[in-house]
Amino acid sequence: MTLFRRLALWGTALATLGIAGVVAHATNYSLWINGRTGGGQVGNHADFRYWGPAATAAGVNKKSVNWDGYNRISTTNGGIRDALDCYCTGPNWCYIAAHSAGNLQIGYALALYGSSSRLKKNATPNASGQCGNSDGSSQVGWNIKWVDVAGGAGGGSELADAGDWALTEPLVSDLKTSSARALYNHNATGGRWFYMFAGSKGTLYSFVLPGQDDEAIAYHSSGGVSGASGASFCNPADWLCNDLTLGSAANQGGRAKWSFHSVAFRDDAEALNHYTNGNWGGIVSRVRADMAANAL
Repeated sequence: MTLFRRLALWGTALATLGIAGVVAHATNYSLWINGRTGGGQVGNHADFRYWGPAATAAGVNKKSVNWDGYNRISTTNGGIRDALDCYCTGPNWCYIAAHSAGNLQIGYALALYGSSSRLKKNATPNASGQCGNSDGSSQVGWNIKWVDVAGGAGGGSELADAGDWALTEPLVSDLKTSSARALYNHNATGGRWFYMFAGSKGTLYSFVLPGQDDEAIAYHSSGGVSGASGASFCNPADWLCNDLTLGSAANQGGRAKWSFHSVAFRDDAEALNHYTNGNWGGIVSRVRADMAANAL
């Protein structure tokens, strides 16, 4: 665990200690938000088929926040908010892990609803993934420690721009680079840090995706690079474009990352693609390892 993350954890721990009478009963959860294509049963937080074997370590009290991975973010985000209400209110705290378009889901929820009033829930979901009220009281936003993002589509994908994905699929409209970047204010995270994990084993679509990519998402998106459009960013060994820098500092060439976005892993070995392969594979493997080690 980095010193930066330890300090962030100490900060949230101190904040929690200030809430009298609830610390001893607090429970931490790890919420996993899938990307495009979906796979897990919506509302069933124990269904990890999108990711891999459910028995695999992936953070404390892990829950799979399944959505269909097909319809637009605005029409499916309610299920994400239901899960956040369930596990991240009252005395309970959450770690969030997201893959691909799951980046848009958590970013959208925080930017548009992160300062809204939320009824505190009992962390016991029904078949639809909704929880009952705990004590009838409310709070502002959710208790989230941090967000880990694997192959994040917060900046969209040129595959959507070029029509490589079916344009009749509603989600593809949101995944266009200009649409994804305008969908919400990516700087508005409520102070929660987004730790970006960027893969670069891109071969199949490298002629469409600028700079380094993981076959579906280019570094400008998976690295949380700001701006209204994408650009080419690479590993330090590639002299053909500017480097995607580690941490939250601006990239080579001066292009900034969004606020509260930090590159935690850059695939300098070009070894990790976008896909889980039903076994926590690709760039998701790095996020799973980080969650297992640090989401405690």
